[in-house]
Amino acid sequence: MSVALAGPATAAERAGKDSDRTATRTAIQAAVDIGVPGVTATVKDGRGTWSATAGVGNLRTGKPRSADDRYRVGSITKTFVSTVILQLEAEGRLSLDDTVATWLPGVVQGNGYDATRITLRELLNHTSGIFDYTADDDFGAAYFTKDGFFQHRYDTKTPADLVAIAMSHKPDFAPGTSWNYSNTNYVLAGMVIQKATGHSYETEIRRRVINPLHLKATSLPGTRVTVPQPSSRAYSKLAQTPTGPTYDVTELNTTIASSAGSMISDSSDLDRFYSALLRGELLPPKQLKEMRTTVPAGDDSGSTRYGLGLTDTTLSCGVHVWGHEGGVHGSRSLAATTADGHHSLALNFNGDWSGDAAAVTEAEFCAK
Repeated sequence: MSVALAGPATAAERAGKDSDRTATRTAIQAAVDIGVPGVTATVKDGRGTWSATAGVGNLRTGKPRSADDRYRVGSITKTFVSTVILQLEAEGRLSLDDTVATWLPGVVQGNGYDATRITLRELLNHTSGIFDYTADDDFGAAYFTKDGFFQHRYDTKTPADLVAIAMSHKPDFAPGTSWNYSNTNYVLAGMVIQKATGHSYETEIRRRVINPLHLKATSLPGTRVTVPQPSSRAYSKLAQTPTGPTYDVTELNTTIASSAGSMISDSSDLDRFYSALLRGELLPPKQLKEMRTTVPAGDDSGSTRYGLGLTDTTLSCGVHVWGHEGGVHGSRSLAATTADGHHSLALNFNGDWSGDAAAVTEAEFCAK
């Protein structure tokens, strides 16, 4: 395995009108040089589309990554879920000021929780104070350690199962008084979509976002444990360390992530989605303004703020990019787009223990 990781990792490109992206190419290669098995990235801007890959998509065979790879996008799912909630608000079917108790009576309760004080807006911007179920020790042991993962990777969990784990812990803080990233917030948001429409969050995302934008590589797998082709393998250390054995974790039942992180896409589709979103193709101006209204996101540097399922990151050159990151077993993804939607980057690492996606973003948007 170590030989495979250290083997040839020459970057490959598929260029549009202008392929002079030396800094971006170098940052992609740097991720492979420090241990990421492989990287795929696609940029879209006024000059056209540019894609690059580096490293391998399969450590056993040495097959390279592809610009067309589909991959698990993790928490990038949250932007899709938030978009649906905001569309429902625009239709007058709910309000961001509605309480969780209004839509999900009896779901968030006990252990100090008061759902009558938590709004849908606070779910979407992570100011609800609701405990993140993925931080539960037993959940972590079952799904993020070697022994647990290989025993439980095919488990099916319902949204209610995941929320119940969170309810076994006290709130992190009173609603609206602080910020903490909690996947439970978006599991609840998915449940609200179901209650408001009578359809699952998967159905509504397909109907409202995937189909209108013709995102042909984007899917919601449900209980399917494989990633559609073309795709690469996904790798993890299954430990809180960048060293040790590397495991193939490609097959996974992502109901453990639910509406907080289950989706699959590719870099081209993610560029299209975020570009369309920021150009106002998916939301009316009022709702897009709500989505882009941000709060401090626990970043000591103050360079990242969080809106409604959307991050605002100020890069070193002063450029603001909007998007989201996502992490799930063996897969780390990032999507970033300028405020006008005209310049987009999406990328994926098929290993979850090393690599600097932010460095690729800096290189793409700040390099002269």
